[in-house]
Amino acid sequence: MATGKALGLADALGVTPSGPGFIMIVAGEPSGDLHGAALARALRAQAPDVRLIGMGGPAMGEAGVERVVDVTAEASVGFVEVVGRVGILWRAFRRLRALVRGLTPPRTLVLIDFPEFNMRLARVAWRAGIPVVYFIPPQLWAWRPGRMKTIRRLVSLVLAVLPFERALYRGAGVKVEFVGHPLRDRMVDAPSRAAARHQLGLEETDVVLGLLPGSRRVEIAAVLPAMREAAVLIRRRRPATRFALALAPTAERRRVEAVLGPESPIQVVEDRTYAVMRAADLLLVTSGTATLEAALLGTPMIVCYRLTALSEMIARVLVRVPWVSLPNLLAGRAVVPELYRRATTPAQLAVAALDLLDDGAALAAQREAFREIAEQLGEGNVAARAASLVLAVATRAQ
Repeated sequence: MATGKALGLADALGVTPSGPGFIMIVAGEPSGDLHGAALARALRAQAPDVRLIGMGGPAMGEAGVERVVDVTAEASVGFVEVVGRVGILWRAFRRLRALVRGLTPPRTLVLIDFPEFNMRLARVAWRAGIPVVYFIPPQLWAWRPGRMKTIRRLVSLVLAVLPFERALYRGAGVKVEFVGHPLRDRMVDAPSRAAARHQLGLEETDVVLGLLPGSRRVEIAAVLPAMREAAVLIRRRRPATRFALALAPTAERRRVEAVLGPESPIQVVEDRTYAVMRAADLLLVTSGTATLEAALLGTPMIVCYRLTALSEMIARVLVRVPWVSLPNLLAGRAVVPELYRRATTPAQLAVAALDLLDDGAALAAQREAFREIAEQLGEGNVAARAASLVLAVATRAQ
């Protein structure tokens, strides 16, 4: 029965038993969609005839990936929050599983982050004898280190993006290559501070706070109200302060503006996230990929997050590292302030921001740490290196 479903889906996609096969790429979050798109472009540059099929968002679609399904717009965070989308994920998993088990399976399965979903799909591919490449692998060093044995059994090659991951995976007997972080490639077109301020209509002398409330709907709903009220409190102390909010591609402007209200002093900016990051003197940013982007651009930040009480309690039990933000993890010390749930209040955010803006030494210390982090993350052309390794695995699988 599963074979019949797979064949029907393969026919719908134009993949026939006599065809050349394809590479499957699977990403489930907005950041993974961007990394998947860069990888897809690099794969097509090196192998123009390669067929790319899988799960991803609009960026992967524009890069030439034939998408079976897209769950990136519904991405969630936390252990409890994800429960509400189990049905969506299960339907997506069944469609991908049908392709993996089909009469014309992929030559290689490329997984991008999204570990709870992707590890299950890796097991399906392993049983079908399909090699698995994990690009941006699970952060097992942060939690559930026992899964290293599972990775060693199911995954043919890990493409590590953080420098310390190579030694950790290699020490566990996992085949791994360090390719550098894909954000290095995306930083190339970032504007200078002066150009960013010009784009946003800001003066060089303005004190600017950038707000990055996240890319997921649940993140924005949890964090943005506190950021909005913090902006009001900061404005009372510093009336000339300017605020710019970088709207993520997956966020709906109307929802964000509804939360901010008609009298908000916060400027909402679309399609110019790096301009907001560059222009700002300080960022209030939701924990995630954006923290590493800001670090690579050299902008000081305060990291904040709000999970449900139950999710936070579970995280405290499971997480094995003292910090959550990537800048702190990479630096190995508390470089940027982290505020979570109970601490992510308007008053706490406002006090932390004002204190940091008044502390030139602390701002300089963050910038120096960010330079150290940038040196760790390798050189550019990350997607090209990753694509070469993926194609090598796919070629051996023929």
